[in-house]
Amino acid sequence: MSADHPSVVRFRAAHRERGGTGEIVILPDSVHTAALAAEALGCEVGAIANSLLFDAGGSPVLILTSGAHRVDTALVSERTGGVPLKRAKPELVKEHTSQVIGGVSPIGHPAPIRTYIDSWLRRHEVVWAAAGHPAAVFSTTYDELLAMTGATPIDVE
Repeated sequence: MSADHPSVVRFRAAHRERGGTGEIVILPDSVHTAALAAEALGCEVGAIANSLLFDAGGSPVLILTSGAHRVDTALVSERTGGVPLKRAKPELVKEHTSQVIGGVSPIGHPAPIRTYIDSWLRRHEVVWAAAGHPAAVFSTTYDELLAMTGATPIDVE
């Protein structure tokens, strides 16, 4: 995987357009969990922002959650309007993000997606999130991620 992968190139353009300041890093392909990514980056697993797409009655909902958390879908559903959330199927993820599971970035999607951000991420000076490919990540801050995505802060557990 190289930094010239089409999905990373699209991410880079969206990142620049939104004023992103962090660096893009290409990780080994073997880094496929938040824990492994944190180890490779030398940070706490809680500083990894997982981009998880959910299906809310046919509409996509993106939740940017700390790698230290699991999304309580019933709780988040209650806090976001009551529509039940279920894990999006790969086809829905690809349709709404143009990216694959494991590499979904918080930005750069074909159309805006309702997005929520785990308020726990604000505890970290640097946050790492996917950059459009499972092996690509970028550094950011909670405030910058909030500004770039227009996300609503939420507690996910």
